[in-house]
Amino acid sequence: MGLELEPLFQAWSCFRRRKFRQCADLCSQLLERPPGEQAAWSLKTRALTEMVYVDEIDMDQEGIAEMMLDENAIAQVARPGTSLKLPGTSQGGGPSPAVRPVTQSGRPITGFVRPSTQGGRPSTMEQAIKTPRTALTARPITSASGRYGRLGTALFEYIFHHENDVKNALDLAALATEHAQFKDWWWKVQIGKCYYRLGLYREAEKQFKSALKQQDMVDTILYLAKVYLRLDQPVTALNLFKQGLDRFPGEVTLICGIARIYEEMNNISSAAEYYKDVLKQDNTHVEAIACIGSNHFYADQPEIALRFYRRLLQMGVYNCQLFNNLGLCCFYAQQYDMTLSSFERALFLAENEEETADVWYNLGHVAVGIGDLNLAYQCFKLTLVNNNDYAEAYNNLAVLEMQKGHVEQVGDLQRSYTAAQKSEEAFPGHVDTQQLIKQLKQHFAML
Repeated sequence: MGLELEPLFQAWSCFRRRKFRQCADLCSQLLERPPGEQAAWSLKTRALTEMVYVDEIDMDQEGIAEMMLDENAIAQVARPGTSLKLPGTSQGGGPSPAVRPVTQSGRPITGFVRPSTQGGRPSTMEQAIKTPRTALTARPITSASGRYGRLGTALFEYIFHHENDVKNALDLAALATEHAQFKDWWWKVQIGKCYYRLGLYREAEKQFKSALKQQDMVDTILYLAKVYLRLDQPVTALNLFKQGLDRFPGEVTLICGIARIYEEMNNISSAAEYYKDVLKQDNTHVEAIACIGSNHFYADQPEIALRFYRRLLQMGVYNCQLFNNLGLCCFYAQQYDMTLSSFERALFLAENEEETADVWYNLGHVAVGIGDLNLAYQCFKLTLVNNNDYAEAYNNLAVLEMQKGHVEQVGDLQRSYTAAQKSEEAFPGHVDTQQLIKQLKQHFAML
């Protein structure tokens, strides 16, 4: 006769093995028996919370509602290196837009897709509303998420993450703080999180600062830095991180936070130095390896970038983006035997049409590089089949049509001249744009 595990211990075992749904069902069965145990309540709320848990430190998506209804005033003419929202205010060290692609706001596309970068932004109002329950984290679970010893703390996490009811979570945290005579730093951090989610950034700042005075924690520093970044105060966030490093020397999350800010400020050289410092502390940090590899690639050093991406492959990272980057590095490093096989593997691992479109677009560039314009034309067409909003593919197709002499498919000269002028305003030093304007002026002179 086999020994049966006590139901509460069985539920706890399921929780430890991350079988959260099974754990919640077992706890529900326990709670149906009178009297309901507080331990079962606590464990069930923890299981339901973990199913939708979001690390608030990493989850920084700015939805459509926040962008449209942002009432925070920023300086219209910010000093260089003091703003993230206004393009063209970065200090030296950034690549030219002809070498490294940039976002619409003027910042370079990073080597690692984070929630705050363009790859993680919600594209519809529905996604913006669901953001708190659908965002993922690239960061390990923090120490703040481990405090579930009492039912009150587990209940707050359940209301905040699972129910997404920020107002009631804030009321609970306020009552708990008052009950603790305003001496419990953890509840102050939770109130700050609620204020941040509600868009009350100055109130959140006060709570985080108060919590830091009572208990110096890395998590609280990261939360406070998030507030400053949302208020468009990157210099203040940098100073906060550096002060935190004085108290927590070698803390990877703080060094990585500094590197991210420098990267968003288009100060690539400083960002690369801090990412190297991250690797000195943790040589398996995926984000640091990916960003350093990306920097080397755009600095015309594909051989060195290849070493970093191969390191990611050795670490077990196995996805479409990695093989896409490996294919480009192999091509520009003239290792042609590995180029096509890497792109084939990338196409096989693509999870959606956007990723497939990126692979075909890069294959089109490879075809242009080897001089096979027909293959390039087909690749760019396949890019548009998978993603018909791919502006770069339309642009390259227009160039190929113009080379074939099919000018009527490209557009009229006046619209071309207007677009070229806008291009020159955005990037005055672009040689190809200047040559195009010169050719168009010659055409107009002949009319």
